[in-house]
Amino acid sequence: MKFELNAKRVTLATVLALTSFTIIPGGHAYAGECPADQVATEGMQPGEMMPKDVTDEVISSIDLASKGDAWKNSALRMRKLIVQPGGVVPWHSHETRPANIVIVSGSITEYRSTCKVPVEHKAGDVTAEFGALSHWWKNNGSEPAVLYSADILTSEEHKNESM
Repeated sequence: MKFELNAKRVTLATVLALTSFTIIPGGHAYAGECPADQVATEGMQPGEMMPKDVTDEVISSIDLASKGDAWKNSALRMRKLIVQPGGVVPWHSHETRPANIVIVSGSITEYRSTCKVPVEHKAGDVTAEFGALSHWWKNNGSEPAVLYSADILTSEEHKNESM
């Protein structure tokens, strides 16, 4: 029953995310992105280093080892994060850990190394995280922000599967 309910919520979140994008000529969809004139290689500096008022629940994980040597000691993981008002997801890097995040409800502010200004994310936004990106998130709103995150972990990251 819990799996069925979670699957329905994730499906709903995906549908909401896909219907709320702004379509840009060329077929790409963007939401909650850094404004083009604010992109920088050294945007925001490291911020909060400790989680605060955030729950981080792994809801599913798939061992990718069966896909060959390149995937040995790697896993595809899905998490549900609930960030309370004033809560923080601490500074972290995505250099070796690609992730897609969908904001299901509430709103949250991202402070990223590749942008000079904070990036606001609202319910329905999806953001891809990979490469030369480090960032932290804070819920500056008045209601909890609920996010689903799908990422690929390497063997080193398996040691600490949450934040």
